[in-house]
Amino acid sequence: MASMGSLAFDEYGRPFIIIKDQENKQRLTGIEAQKSHILAAKAVASTLKTSLGPNGLDKMMVSPDGDVTVTNDGATILGKMDVQHQIAKLMVELSKSQDDEIGDGTTGVVVLAGALLEHAEQLLDRGIHPIRIADGYDLASRIAIQKLDQIAEDFKFSKDNLDPLIETAMTTLSSKIVNRCQRKMAQIAVDAIIAVADLERKDVDFELIKVEGKVGGQLEETMLVRGVIVDKDFSHPQMPKVIKDARLAILTCPFEPPKPKTTHKLDVKSVEDYRKLREYEKTKFTEMVKQVKATGANLAICQWGFDDEANHLLLQHELPAVRWVGGPEIELIAIATGGRIVPRFQELTTDKLGKAGVVRELSFGTTRDKMLVIEECKNARAVTIFIRGGNKMIIEETKRSLHDALCVIRNLVKDHRIVYGGGAAEIACSLAVSQEADKVSTIEQYAMRSFADALESIPMALAENSGMHPIRTLSDVKSRQLKEGNPRLGIDCLNKGTSDMKEQHVVETLIGKKQQVNLATQLVRMILKIDDVRS
Repeated sequence: MASMGSLAFDEYGRPFIIIKDQENKQRLTGIEAQKSHILAAKAVASTLKTSLGPNGLDKMMVSPDGDVTVTNDGATILGKMDVQHQIAKLMVELSKSQDDEIGDGTTGVVVLAGALLEHAEQLLDRGIHPIRIADGYDLASRIAIQKLDQIAEDFKFSKDNLDPLIETAMTTLSSKIVNRCQRKMAQIAVDAIIAVADLERKDVDFELIKVEGKVGGQLEETMLVRGVIVDKDFSHPQMPKVIKDARLAILTCPFEPPKPKTTHKLDVKSVEDYRKLREYEKTKFTEMVKQVKATGANLAICQWGFDDEANHLLLQHELPAVRWVGGPEIELIAIATGGRIVPRFQELTTDKLGKAGVVRELSFGTTRDKMLVIEECKNARAVTIFIRGGNKMIIEETKRSLHDALCVIRNLVKDHRIVYGGGAAEIACSLAVSQEADKVSTIEQYAMRSFADALESIPMALAENSGMHPIRTLSDVKSRQLKEGNPRLGIDCLNKGTSDMKEQHVVETLIGKKQQVNLATQLVRMILKIDDVRS
């Protein structure tokens, strides 16, 4: 309190605060504060609006270090934007929440929130209280969720019939940079999820899927490896490049002669002393190598490094080794091969070894880059998606695209229900909310109609980004949905000659769509309730 100002009392004993540096403070109250918030949110939403849908445009972000990112992923765009306004930061967090929970629909949720606030501004101008608008939006969102549950269809697939999942993944990838080989990418994403999924429990262990990239080659060379890829090579160039029936000793302890744990000083006063020390180290290291070989291991995976002399001794004793393997990779190798991580050298036993059918070294083009592939593992559920691309930027965007596809397939494994995309679900919800608004006698009916109009911003943005006339296209689809009672009719973004999204196989997960509506409504309610800002 003292840092902000001081407490004083007037002649009637009523307290008031005298704020320090009053001339440097800014304060917005009432309608001005709400309009400021709405303006900031609209600015963020309009940035993302042109990135929505299969024909959405990409954005280029250049960091202060000069790193360039080209993407149309909503969460990535907002994450890399330098946002100052507090309400705009809330929009960034909204997109991140959608990405964390669902993994897809990050652009749509921000566009929807921006449209809801834009329509709320018109209601505020007409003198409607923000709380009544928030209550109307809340009521409308519940009606929209009910409608989504009604129009949702059960999505049937099995391990023998994965085509429905592949088509869903292709819908997600259609707006990404990888869309020229979207069928292959969708197949890889589906195979990866099915490999790690427990379909009976409807559970997917994302930890078992690793995504690696290497610059060079083409996107078409991207592949799924049923095992682990490590961005390392064998410690000595003369070690074998392929090891069959591998037994892995996974060590997180230093592979070197033991040293006292306490601070110590060693004086070497003669050549003889030095030779004895060197001989001691050599003998100890040789014993360690023999101890590893005695357990039956024919490959050592080390988290720490060892010097060139030790490397030479390993080669002499025919024990291939890999050094400087990172912590997460060590854990994944242990899970995949069924081995145990050994923190102390004395604890290494035969039953703690990992098992793999083949460990081989990959070389790339004319470069000296090499990677290790551990295949035919004991735990066949661990997989790695290995991405190739012309430059780092393409590989990073492909990683983001595949992450979205993996999340969508994971959501379908957890909840089989789907709704149809292309704005079809939003138009159906908009019509349902409009019909219910006519039955409401209170002032909330205005907010409900605004909510219905805001839902239409998604199909309008899809039409606009596809080069169509947005209002004419939306009016046509909306009237057809009303006349035919078909909630599958949406915007034909790809000009396939039909507006039926079922025929185009454009589907979205029900939980993703419900999350979009819920998150956008909650954020808008919160923003509308703020009427005083001090900065």
